[in-house]
Amino acid sequence: MLGKTANGLYWMYRYIERAENSSRLIETGQRIGLTRSGSMEWGSIMQTAGVAEGYAAHRGEITQDQAVDWMLRDKDNFSSVLCSIGEARQNARMVRTALTTDVWEATNACYMRSKEMLARKVSERDLPNTLKAIRQRTALVRGATHGTMLRNDIYDFARIGTFLERADNTARILDVKYYVLLPSVFSVGSSIDNVQWETILRSVSASGGFRMAFGGQVNARDIAQFLILDRRMPRSLYFCVSKIRDNLNYLAADYDTRTTANDIADNLAQRLSNHDIDQIFEYGLHQYIQSILGLIGELGQQIEQDYRFYV
Repeated sequence: MLGKTANGLYWMYRYIERAENSSRLIETGQRIGLTRSGSMEWGSIMQTAGVAEGYAAHRGEITQDQAVDWMLRDKDNFSSVLCSIGEARQNARMVRTALTTDVWEATNACYMRSKEMLARKVSERDLPNTLKAIRQRTALVRGATHGTMLRNDIYDFARIGTFLERADNTARILDVKYYVLLPSVFSVGSSIDNVQWETILRSVSASGGFRMAFGGQVNARDIAQFLILDRRMPRSLYFCVSKIRDNLNYLAADYDTRTTANDIADNLAQRLSNHDIDQIFEYGLHQYIQSILGLIGELGQQIEQDYRFYV
């Protein structure tokens, strides 16, 4: 496969995943706002999404209305939902011949519907339905991919892009939760702490799965284990990294060439499988997540080099 084609597939699916993640984070901001007053929660949400600095440069003072608009539709925010879906469609056009008709039509429809919904500022009343529609449209792209694409190198690059973006998002949510979201260290273990951890579960659509695995009692240790180490939860760090590793191995077998990216993915998976949650907390959740984020970033860069994305 040409590097340019691999690049288009990889980034198409990263942007689709980013749009969905951003919509979930906006919904999380609203939920957190029910237990907290002021703008701190929106600062933490934007920091999680990696768009806080851009907001400060273009918007200034943080308000819910401005933060939601920035994350949803501002063209100066290249990671806004609207920009992400637009970039996904642009990459899909570049690799149109590598996609099935169903995948292309789902991607194009996602863009057209999102452009229509986000043509003007979304009111607070309409926001829940808008976010729900965005998630449904991105899910249709993913469903068409799973249902119609051959399991070949095209599919592998699509999956790698999806799970790299998802792993990065889950890690950032966990990191920002523990070091930015709480008002003080005295809140750790309190009722407000537990409410916010449960809100984090909702931000990755993990509430139902968590209750199936751990019951109704919510605590930081079990939630962190679920989002970091659980092998069944499709947004946990371990699950995402294992899928990245598998798809990189499929590429290595297809091309009869093992790359440096394979070694980094193996190292990352090993770091996640060799520790239990108590060891991670003893080491330091922040420090552990930062090391994982560093490896995820390194892996993404190495994939681009190994498969010559820009040649």
